[in-house]
Amino acid sequence: MTDRKYKETVHTDKNHYKYITVTHDENNVRIYTLKNGLQVFLAQNFDAPRIQTFIPVKTGSNNDPADNTGLAHYLEHMMFKGTSKIGTQNWEKEKELLDQISALYEEHKAEQDAEKKKEIYKKIDEVSQEASQYAIANEYDKAISSLGASGTNAHTWFDETVYKNNIPNNELEKWLKIEKERFSEIVLRLFHTELESVYEEFNRAQDNDTRLVNYELMDALFPTHPNGQQTTLGKPEHLKNPSMKAIHKYFDEYYVPNNYAMVLVGDLDFDETIQLIDQYFGTLPYKELPKKTPVIEEPITEIVTRTVKSPTTPRTQLAWRTDSYGTREAMLADVVANILSNRGEAGLLDLHINQTQKMLWAQAFSVGLRQYGYFSIVAVPKETQTLEEAKNMVLGEIELIKKGDFPDWMLPAIINDFKLQRMKGLETAEGLATTLYDSYIKGRTWEEELNEMDEYAAFTKDDVVNFANAFFKENYVVVNKEKGVNDKLIRVENPGITPVKINRDTQSEFLKEILADKTEDIKPEFIDYQKEIITNQLNGKKLSFVKNKYNDIAQLHFIFPLGSDHDRDLGISTQLLQYLGTDVLSPEDLKKEFFKIGISNDFKTTNNQLIISLSGLEENIEKGIALLQHWMHDVQPDQEIYHQFVGTVLENREAIKKDKNRIITALNNYTKLGSNSRFTDVISKEELENSNPEVFTDRMKKLFQYPYQVFFYGKDFENFKEYISQYTEPESLQIPEAKQYPEPATGGNVYFINYDMVQMEMSKIGKGNVVNPLHFGKINVFNEYFGRGLSSIVFQEMRESKSLAYSAYVSYAANAELNHPDYVTTYIGTQPDKLMIAVDTLNELMNELPEVPIQFENARNAALKQIASTRVTRNNIFFNTLRLQKLNIYHDFRKDIYEQIQHLKFEDIKHFYQTEIQSIHFNTAIIGKKENLDMEAVNKMGTFKEVSLKDIFGH
Repeated sequence: MTDRKYKETVHTDKNHYKYITVTHDENNVRIYTLKNGLQVFLAQNFDAPRIQTFIPVKTGSNNDPADNTGLAHYLEHMMFKGTSKIGTQNWEKEKELLDQISALYEEHKAEQDAEKKKEIYKKIDEVSQEASQYAIANEYDKAISSLGASGTNAHTWFDETVYKNNIPNNELEKWLKIEKERFSEIVLRLFHTELESVYEEFNRAQDNDTRLVNYELMDALFPTHPNGQQTTLGKPEHLKNPSMKAIHKYFDEYYVPNNYAMVLVGDLDFDETIQLIDQYFGTLPYKELPKKTPVIEEPITEIVTRTVKSPTTPRTQLAWRTDSYGTREAMLADVVANILSNRGEAGLLDLHINQTQKMLWAQAFSVGLRQYGYFSIVAVPKETQTLEEAKNMVLGEIELIKKGDFPDWMLPAIINDFKLQRMKGLETAEGLATTLYDSYIKGRTWEEELNEMDEYAAFTKDDVVNFANAFFKENYVVVNKEKGVNDKLIRVENPGITPVKINRDTQSEFLKEILADKTEDIKPEFIDYQKEIITNQLNGKKLSFVKNKYNDIAQLHFIFPLGSDHDRDLGISTQLLQYLGTDVLSPEDLKKEFFKIGISNDFKTTNNQLIISLSGLEENIEKGIALLQHWMHDVQPDQEIYHQFVGTVLENREAIKKDKNRIITALNNYTKLGSNSRFTDVISKEELENSNPEVFTDRMKKLFQYPYQVFFYGKDFENFKEYISQYTEPESLQIPEAKQYPEPATGGNVYFINYDMVQMEMSKIGKGNVVNPLHFGKINVFNEYFGRGLSSIVFQEMRESKSLAYSAYVSYAANAELNHPDYVTTYIGTQPDKLMIAVDTLNELMNELPEVPIQFENARNAALKQIASTRVTRNNIFFNTLRLQKLNIYHDFRKDIYEQIQHLKFEDIKHFYQTEIQSIHFNTAIIGKKENLDMEAVNKMGTFKEVSLKDIFGH
């Protein structure tokens, strides 16, 4: 390993800060370590005058105390509540009351008598009321959004809690000032209302089928390690009995500068940035971390079988425990996962099971964690197959790897794909920053991360075969997910709280200082599409080109003004194509050939457009075009494959009718557009069964005879023009007339689907006026101010004040096409016993738009700063023009939006609300258990109708 390409070198900048770089690192990442142990990762990306920031803390649910699981996640929520300076009107008075609340929670936790616990909780609620008069809700978000930040969020996982913001680069110092304050101390204000939100998040997770299986899988894989014994959301008994004292202790122990990092990638100056970070964060004291005794799992020596049940389609999941991320074992497990399932759909599972339709679906993947990891396969059998048959089928593919029965070209093709994906991942500020924080969390150096590709490339076929024989034994976990009633559902009950004051008209001194500290504005840059897009005519086709200034990956798009409105069965024709070969290449051989040259293909059908795309190294694009056109021109219909395809389509239709998220999508569509819509207008079972494959393959053979345009995103346009002409043919077919679908009026109807779940979810959907681009600036600010985001009126009232829902929003969506209506959607996801109170609260908010001048100005300024610091780059330059043309706009319309927002007054938003929203009538969609519905309340909302799955799906 002495001949590694990437090696660390140490430098000192002009201000005497030492930093590490890695030789041959094209991203020129600098890694600093301050005197207090804080690691700082800096890299430059000049796509836009913005900086992607992450603050990854090396702690997560694995460090939760055994009697306080869920603590790290709850602490993450509380990090948005402010400090003794952010979010308070009178810290001295507020602190006295918060101390009382903390003591009461300790008393509540220790008390065993249920009735006495309720009495203590009532007292907590009373004191919380008093404390809330000094609190200012969401002030952190108000401060951060005033900078023009976007993507403000955080997440908690096994070994990490990561705080995220994307900021304009001129606001770097203010961001550091805010974050330094946030990471200096934690104040647990508005605690019991946020606890309610965590209850709701827990209840939502109960309805998440993937989590249900994953919890069982991890518990069996890791019977003693926190990976399997401590879920991120925690145990319900711990959520019901929180300890503010324990949260403070955890913060003091783990939120120390030597246990987190600053990752900044964007338009920044290295020397200035590190000085500023040191100025603010360098003063935080180093602190020894708690000593942790590593938990070592005993090897799994038998097959461990578990069973869970839910309403969705049955499936089975197998998993083998691996060594930690970055180890040889974990890397070889990753290679094997890609031999089975890869992006080119050329793996053994892809070709032997998915392509031949022997099962509904199968996929392999690997997960690497800081300690341990796992290799897994998910298999979804057909209705006529058992879970045992599905398991044996995928185990058969592993046996092939043990025998070395996979092609020699596969391993180098996988490594090339790894390199291609790494190249794509590191080209954006967010992608590079994500990789940097992930390597930090997993304890890997940047040198190790960059050398990883060469380590993968060094693996031989013998290495893989030897690994497979040693690793894959009867030492795995299998979780059978059967269809049935989930008897493990646990609902955390609503303890009942009194709405707290959120004081949205008030500002702390800290926020006032942030707002008063003016920085020089970033000047917006609007793009001249005619200048940035080079166009030519080629054989009667429009040819557009945008130069790739970043790497050697190219994209080619054939864009047809032909969609499902013109030909209902276009989408299913492109789906069938994926299973068919040509007179020269079998379906499996086609997948292999695309994967060998590292070119991916994609067919995307919308109502008025079909885009066929190729992506990969520019030097191989021509080979990709030749392969694509050979496939489409010479596709061979096959009756047996078609028969299997029809069976797969019909089974998939039944499967999605059991999936809650797909049901919600279908129900919302029905609520919006009724029974006659694109969503329900699908080819019937009878038509599919009675058709011949030629009906669909003929469409594909003739497709390039229709009008289309070509878009190339790459480096060498001249070379591209030389070869593309031989792959175009004259137009000989006309686009069929599009079918017109009704857009009916909404109002007065309540549509309900009965589904076995813990929560209740409700959307109201209303048809507005025809789209008017002159309203886009107002829509932008309205959504920010009123309906979406952490500091919106709806979020503050529904979650912060009354804790009525984990998720609630109001969204005004402008139509993407002229002469079609806008729609307003309201959403509430909550416990059944809170739904009607939540509905009434939301209705009150929408009856008269609340006027909060401070919040309006914050929303307006945030919108301006985001537009000013955003740049349109890469292939978005072209695709933006396609979108705008549907609105009859041919310039960068952000300029118009920016100018409108500059002059926007609250009266303008109020007038927009009164003329465009207030008169809208809504239909309502509800999904949940029927026994939990308050029918008296529901009937007041409109005419109730329980709809069937056939009604909403059209099949």
